[in-house]
Amino acid sequence: MPYFELTVDQEGGAPVVSDRPLKLGCVLSGGQAAGGHNVIMGMFDMVKKLHPESKLYGFLAGPHGVFSNNFMEITPEYMNLYRNMGGFDMIRSGRHKIETPEQFAASLKNATDLDLDGLAVIGGDDSNTNACLLAEYFAKNNSKCSVVGCPKTIDGDLRNEHIQVSFGFDTATKVYAEAIGNLCTDAVSSRKYYYFVRLMGRSASHIALECALQTRVNCVLIGEEVAAKEQTLEDITIYLADIICKRTERGKDYGIVLVPEGLIEFIPEVRILISEINEVLANDFEGDPEQYVQENLSESSRALFNRLPQ
Repeated sequence: MPYFELTVDQEGGAPVVSDRPLKLGCVLSGGQAAGGHNVIMGMFDMVKKLHPESKLYGFLAGPHGVFSNNFMEITPEYMNLYRNMGGFDMIRSGRHKIETPEQFAASLKNATDLDLDGLAVIGGDDSNTNACLLAEYFAKNNSKCSVVGCPKTIDGDLRNEHIQVSFGFDTATKVYAEAIGNLCTDAVSSRKYYYFVRLMGRSASHIALECALQTRVNCVLIGEEVAAKEQTLEDITIYLADIICKRTERGKDYGIVLVPEGLIEFIPEVRILISEINEVLANDFEGDPEQYVQENLSESSRALFNRLPQ
């Protein structure tokens, strides 16, 4: 994947001044996160320091703006309206993907017409995958425009040896932790309620774990542990029931339980059930859908299906 590198003076740490104005583009992709405007601000300030006549363009309403050529030049006056202001509303975001050959070709043409030196895609795992494909397409067609990805995800699932934390995660966990802390105070004050808090985390339980570490709740379910231990829905239910019973023995009929929203898909037997249902419903059928599904499930999946609430 080609990259746009800003070299610095090793002694003074100051950016090397460019001998020509640079033209960069940026696009926000996916869900909003508080640091979006600051990423754009960082790009704007850096490119202006490299050369005062450099320009930064913002593609509007997500990746769709890249291939539809919907953009604006970010001026100093406009930038100052959003400095250190949370959100993605500066150039707006979208969940489109650059997918078809026509969209890739249009993106290349628009980048070439703007004479871009680089394009930053600010988004999550899907957005960065799309950025990588776009970078490869640009490189294959000998474009001078380098495409880079800026990791943005509240799920924290882009963490690796190169990325310690993605922006969005820190803000989300702080906001959640404050609300959970308030529930903890309420629970210990009334001493008669259990709060089950569902947190974002479709394919990763990082938010639930971080919030548990910050608030010291009574129980947190970690999807990755459930999958590794091959726990069933019944196992999880018994586990929670045992915790509640043991706390009752101590005279504590209250507590807080954190649940990542994607927990159900981590349970092996449920994943099998979902897969079988998708395969069954992919075929044409007549009659009652529920009866048709049950008739075509495996014995174990049918038993699980019948135990689920209506």
